Amino acid sequence: MVTQYGIKLGVHLMTNQFGNIVAKVCESLLRRGPLTLQLIVRFTELTPQQVKSSLLILIQHNCVQAFSLEQQDGLEDGPKANTQYLALFNNILHRMRFSKFLKIVSSEFDECKELLEGLLQHGRLTLKQMVEREREKSSKKDGNCEDIVQENLLKLLAARYVERCPIHEPVLATPVKDETTAKRRGAKSSKRNEESETIEQRVLGAAAPMDAQRFSIITNTGSNVSRETSVGEKRKYDALELDRESAVEEEEVVLLRANFEEFMCRLRHKACIENVRTRLDDGASIVLRAMLEAVRSLEKRVKTEKSVPLSLNTIFEEVMNSEEGRGMTLDRVRASLVQLGCSSSARGTDESYSIDLKKIVELAQNDEVESIVLKRYGRNAYKMFRLLSKTGCLVETEKISDTTFVEKKEAPKMLFKLWSDGYLHMEKITVAAARQSQFLLWKVNKPSLQEHVLDEMFHAALNLSKRVAYEREKEKELINLPADKQVMSREERHKRRRNVAFVLESSLRELDDAVMLFHDFEEPSLLKA
Repeated sequence: MVTQYGIKLGVHLMTNQFGNIVAKVCESLLRRGPLTLQLIVRFTELTPQQVKSSLLILIQHNCVQAFSLEQQDGLEDGPKANTQYLALFNNILHRMRFSKFLKIVSSEFDECKELLEGLLQHGRLTLKQMVEREREKSSKKDGNCEDIVQENLLKLLAARYVERCPIHEPVLATPVKDETTAKRRGAKSSKRNEESETIEQRVLGAAAPMDAQRFSIITNTGSNVSRETSVGEKRKYDALELDRESAVEEEEVVLLRANFEEFMCRLRHKACIENVRTRLDDGASIVLRAMLEAVRSLEKRVKTEKSVPLSLNTIFEEVMNSEEGRGMTLDRVRASLVQLGCSSSARGTDESYSIDLKKIVELAQNDEVESIVLKRYGRNAYKMFRLLSKTGCLVETEKISDTTFVEKKEAPKMLFKLWSDGYLHMEKITVAAARQSQFLLWKVNKPSLQEHVLDEMFHAALNLSKRVAYEREKEKELINLPADKQVMSREERHKRRRNVAFVLESSLRELDDAVMLFHDFEEPSLLKA
């Protein structure tokens, strides 16, 4: 779900990091969708060389993906003539989260933090470039330095925090509309299929290498070449398949990058655990953490709705493995599973349980919106909004007033204010009887509300980002002032800058947590409605 302020935020991030020309190319792609090189030149009014350089920068930093559309009669004039470029809005937003990604890796593999930092900073690197970068920073001997980089890289690959870069230009088959098939399946099925896979999903799916290749590396040590495969469920079969292409791959330059999907999975798990701890208790959060840790390697998508089923014994063993869970009994774990609303199913003689992650995310979204309403409009508006949110249907004004104990004169004013600001949906019903009467009915329309709230969050994040940039520029100006014109001492200026930066950046991080809740952790409800 890309809103207007979401696009503005993305363009602002690109401007700050890569300058106006790159940001202009990125904005054209965000607003217009996939474009060819010629169309980008036409819409941006930049020179072809400027556009090419900008696209190379955006591709290097994983913000744009190139692809070709196959014509029905084959590729006309070669694949380059029909190459299109697609802006990856999610990857652009992830640039605000690099500090969070580094914190995750630092907590698990502190020695790998610098390696990941290099990938985040440069976008894509080869193993050779990583070794050279490490060599510049350390005084270790060449061989030792290379061994350390390879060892750390294999750790990150095994944890799926690093991956091979996707195919630089996948070829997509042009979709052919089959009217007879559409009629046979019905209009609803056809619409669902169209919505189930966007052009971005098709492109990324076609560009992604298979898992055995995606999380593997070919290490070159002098004249020898050795393969190290760190991840892959069908290891033996995939290894045989890869060995057939070994001669080609030995000469291939393997580019690696940070795997944003895995980091977003971890952040989603963390958000679910924190929500459960706040809403339920510590015991339930410990059980949830243990279950998510047990199925982590099996989770393939960020927006997984339900976790992989686990037996009660497996869950209990995972809980015991954590320091916080060692004081929990089997009955306490079972009670926590009931608290979490886990669905159970029989698998042989054992019962298995799975977590409805989608429901936890939705509850967290409701809490966030209700918190906004409470802070902005007061307790009476909060009570009415909460009633309508839980009811999920149209409710008449007088009934809302009676149920929430809000004065009948005040209730319509509050409801109109919430409606005018986009938080409620209103319908007017006229009853023609002896005396014509008009009734106002209200409800929470969650799809449109989510889009509205997300756009407000993007707007707030844009303003905070601009303020952070302004404070940095202001600090540079103060440093360059002559000593006789500086009002504050160097120590006072440093203290003020540190305090301002802490407040602004911590506020931006907290706001981004809310953005992820609505944008990254669940499929947009506009498509589901």
